[in-house]
Amino acid sequence: MLGDAKVDEHGNVLDHDVGSDIYFDKDAEDHEINIKSALCFLRGKAYEALDNRDLARQWYKAAVKADPLCYEAIECLVDNYMLTCEEEVELLSSLQFGEEDGWLSAFYSCLVTKHEKEYLVEAKFKELEQEACSISSSSSGETMKNNIDVLVCKAEYYHQSGEYQKCFKLTSSLLERDPFHLKCTLVHLATAMELGHCNDLYLLACNLVKDYPQKALSWFAVGCYYYCIKKYDQARRYFGKATGLDGAFPPAWIGTGIAYAAQEEGDQAMAAFRTAARLFPGCHLPTLYMGMQYVRMHNFKLAEQFFTQAKSICPSDPLIHNELGVVAYNMKEEYQKAVSYYAKALTFPTKSLSAFAGLAYTYHLMDDFEAAINYYHKALWLKPDDQFCTDMLTYALESICQITARRKPGRGLLTATGGVTC
Repeated sequence: MLGDAKVDEHGNVLDHDVGSDIYFDKDAEDHEINIKSALCFLRGKAYEALDNRDLARQWYKAAVKADPLCYEAIECLVDNYMLTCEEEVELLSSLQFGEEDGWLSAFYSCLVTKHEKEYLVEAKFKELEQEACSISSSSSGETMKNNIDVLVCKAEYYHQSGEYQKCFKLTSSLLERDPFHLKCTLVHLATAMELGHCNDLYLLACNLVKDYPQKALSWFAVGCYYYCIKKYDQARRYFGKATGLDGAFPPAWIGTGIAYAAQEEGDQAMAAFRTAARLFPGCHLPTLYMGMQYVRMHNFKLAEQFFTQAKSICPSDPLIHNELGVVAYNMKEEYQKAVSYYAKALTFPTKSLSAFAGLAYTYHLMDDFEAAINYYHKALWLKPDDQFCTDMLTYALESICQITARRKPGRGLLTATGGVTC
């Protein structure tokens, strides 16, 4: 029953016998259950359990195409990074929503546009809130915009945008409402690690290990705590335990690679990133981190190839453009090309210190000291105690003062009385 049907790359079921929509009317449900969609989703879970992620991806796509209300299928595709950003948008555009399901279309759009420009993402969330205003839950009276899954999606956007304080505040309030929401817990962990909240990580890890000792997320939380306090050996051990419990848990593989990289163990880090890239083709981070490892080895040609590949998966991550800028002025001294990459990185919501500093340094190398000084100041606004930007700003100011002094008319010329002008 599960093994005979076939599906193509786009999620179209090829067997006509399976193509007929059958609905099961369940009294407790607001909508009828689409049997075709349920069977496709079950096939996807079966193939994923067999580590056949290609077929699992195709069947998940078939499930959500058969019934857009099959949220479990879209969740598996997005959370397990089975699709690139372009493929996610293509799948979303192919779904046929009912007239009353506008809120669902808006919600799916929010799920797949977290890396887009700020005004686009904000517009999607505003559209979702407008759709939500027209519906409400008759049982609880809560509107859709207060739904915890929607708010977790917004928290993910805050995390992607680098607004860690806002994200941490939101996830903290959501976990008070629902301490067992594991997706929110994962976002909360990642944000706490970015902010260096070691105590929060320790308490959360202890509670997760006590409540969910068999879940990869629990041991990943322990690894995050040890990484935060810079005990990388222990962090690697617990990240490894997480991958042992669930080999398809993306954060644990990436965490393993980052922990190895922190100790400059490049070969082991690359092995972890390669595994993550193979398991999660829709996740650009392993490919991006492999490129960063090659930058550390001064192999800029290979680094550029990996950054370009990461850009093809997720073209809207500013860190990719930042690293391409680093490669541009290191490999061929293509300063103008580096400037364009850094400028592109700064068009996204995340305004990173490295992008401002890289742009300033590139202008400095081009002897455009005024532009360099401007961007050094912007970098120091983000991190006032950054030593590199402080030193380079001093050099740039000294250089522009010397140029200005040399350009003063009459300097060093004899006056009519025999004196010397200053």
